[in-house]
Amino acid sequence: MMADDTQSLLSQIDSVPVPVPVPVPTEEVVPLLGKHISSLNDAIEDCMGSFGWNQFLQALLVSLAWVFDAQQTFISVFAEAAPAWHCIDDHELCNSGTIIQCQLPKTAWAWDQPAETCLISEWNLECAGPFVSGLPASSFFFGCLMGGIVLATLADSSLGRKNMLLLSCLVMSLAGVLNVFSPNIWVYSALRFVTGFGRATIGTCALVLSTELVGKKWRGQVGILGFFCFTIGFLSLPAMAYLNKDSSWRRLYLWTSIPAILYSTIVHFMVQESPRWLFIQGRKEEAIEVLRSMSTSLNFNFADDALLMDKETWNVDLYSGLKLLWQKGWAFRRLSSVMIAGFGIGMVYYGMPLSLGNLKFNLYLSVTLNALSELPASLITFFLIGKLNRRSAVLVFTIVSGVCSILCVVVVDKGLQIWMELVSFFSACTAFNVLLIYTLELFPTCVRNSGLSMVRQALVLGGVISPVLVAAGRKNEFWSFGVFGLVIGCCGFIVVCLPETRGGSFCDTIDEQEYMDIKASVVTACLAGCDNGV
Repeated sequence: MMADDTQSLLSQIDSVPVPVPVPVPTEEVVPLLGKHISSLNDAIEDCMGSFGWNQFLQALLVSLAWVFDAQQTFISVFAEAAPAWHCIDDHELCNSGTIIQCQLPKTAWAWDQPAETCLISEWNLECAGPFVSGLPASSFFFGCLMGGIVLATLADSSLGRKNMLLLSCLVMSLAGVLNVFSPNIWVYSALRFVTGFGRATIGTCALVLSTELVGKKWRGQVGILGFFCFTIGFLSLPAMAYLNKDSSWRRLYLWTSIPAILYSTIVHFMVQESPRWLFIQGRKEEAIEVLRSMSTSLNFNFADDALLMDKETWNVDLYSGLKLLWQKGWAFRRLSSVMIAGFGIGMVYYGMPLSLGNLKFNLYLSVTLNALSELPASLITFFLIGKLNRRSAVLVFTIVSGVCSILCVVVVDKGLQIWMELVSFFSACTAFNVLLIYTLELFPTCVRNSGLSMVRQALVLGGVISPVLVAAGRKNEFWSFGVFGLVIGCCGFIVVCLPETRGGSFCDTIDEQEYMDIKASVVTACLAGCDNGV
């Protein structure tokens, strides 16, 4: 097939009506911003294609949720860390270099800091065993897993992106405040479960909402803005913990939870809902008002009947989105592939900070270095997301992370070991960022939040398993760093079966996504035929 034939075929494809309930003009095409608009995607691009100050403010406000998300995710590194202890001078039974702490009487040793600085020392859990001492961290990640499953589709169905973000932040922050009054490890673990349950959808809602408020040109950059905020939240923790090192661990929860409650109030009054979600819910007037307020044009003349779209008829109950992702073969293949990749990435992303104590490195310094490594990962993704092939980037960074993680077991020198750990964590962070942007582009608006939620649950599932490996790695580093490397390397290979999405437009309905996929496959086949002289 020659080039002219290819163009002819493409013209025929473009002439076929899209079999979806896309916005349609009633009698004539209505001018919007001086242009003719015939689809919702065109309206979004014309109204918000340019990046104005209003859009920047909205994106920034939504992305700030990641700051508090990061703080509650990694606060256990300091609040639940095993504190240092020392032998009391001249005690005949005590030698901290050769004697196990739990084999000594209480009169033979003492904590290096006041007992209330850590819950392990305050509640005398130094000899409680790995199950009890590790229960809060496991409860938090299990809460994340359950929250993601239960709340996964609320942002796509009844609540919407904004209200789901508000509810998640409130539940997470209120549970954090209640942690201050925990009388024992059991109540504390239960509240950590509630904290994880609440924060499960924060990153998903923030990422989806911020990217749906801008045109496709700025989609990647706005998505990465949330990752920057997550890095800021992660970086703030060692600084806050260091300033609080001689005070109660309860104060650290107050410092992180109260600002999150104030932020939730700001979200309620200042953040806009996604116009894409409003349209597919049949709330046309509200969507038009959002487009009007977000438009970068000074000559906005959007008639109320410019776009007509009925509410999606299939979305009749809470889990319709997940059912659809399961029933559609192409959607299930995409979802299962990105979830497998997410599981491997999540194991390293959440497991590496927890395993830093196994390297016998300064805890404050090592956590700070790991948090700082997220900054270049976000910068690389921010500046190169428009040029990076999503599939290739995820594949390369997962392989690099896996190799460096395994090298942490092989390398003997502690200085070189921490560098290998940093490179592995940096690569996992970059793969994490790209995978979330990739997932956004793989699914249409009507199930986008549901699909992204399931991928985040796969990431969290890796986090649920990682503390067990970290505990085993205290005796043999292979069970932490070695397993981390093997899992992320193998799971990353699954993305080779996914389509490339760089430069594509958001689709809003399932049928529209299927139409665009068919069109893309035909175009690819035609171009391949031309290259082969067919």
